[in-house]
Amino acid sequence: MVHAACWSHSRRKFIEAVKLYPGDATAVRIVTLIDALYAIDAEARMAKLDYDTCRTLRSNKAPALLQEIKAAITAAHAAALPASANAKASNYTLALWRKLTRFLEYPEHELSNNLAENSMRPVALGRKNWIHIGSQQAGPKVAAILSVVEACRRINIPVRDYLVAALPGLANTPAHRLPQLTPTAWSMLNI
Repeated sequence: MVHAACWSHSRRKFIEAVKLYPGDATAVRIVTLIDALYAIDAEARMAKLDYDTCRTLRSNKAPALLQEIKAAITAAHAAALPASANAKASNYTLALWRKLTRFLEYPEHELSNNLAENSMRPVALGRKNWIHIGSQQAGPKVAAILSVVEACRRINIPVRDYLVAALPGLANTPAHRLPQLTPTAWSMLNI
């Protein structure tokens, strides 16, 4: 397991600083630099690069940009009042710097975890609706069901089609065949 931090959260904190002080050229510049970091990954996605090629692209373009971002944030931190939005954004980003730069070592890591957070949002919103489920065993079961549904959504297969195909006979399926019934494996067999 590798712990990585989310650039969207850092970027958002600097955007808050810009909203509070629209004339703050330092915060605007930092947001622009972070956007340039995202542009590297956008380029990789547009070109549909594999992980090794993505790693090479990131290795070629990101380190110099990261040095510039860190220098700008360090300078902003030194010049900001301790309780200012700029100081808070700088403290947050500098404290997580190592985790924010892990994407260089692991090309499968996204710069942000927005996709994961957005997929989990229905769980948080529905939590009060599910109180009636009523047992400790229910939580893992609901999590498993939601994981299957989100996996289907993520790989663009109709949830209903998958469930109609996978659920009948599931109780009689040998354990060694279960990996063939995951949404990803099922979609590969049914293309």
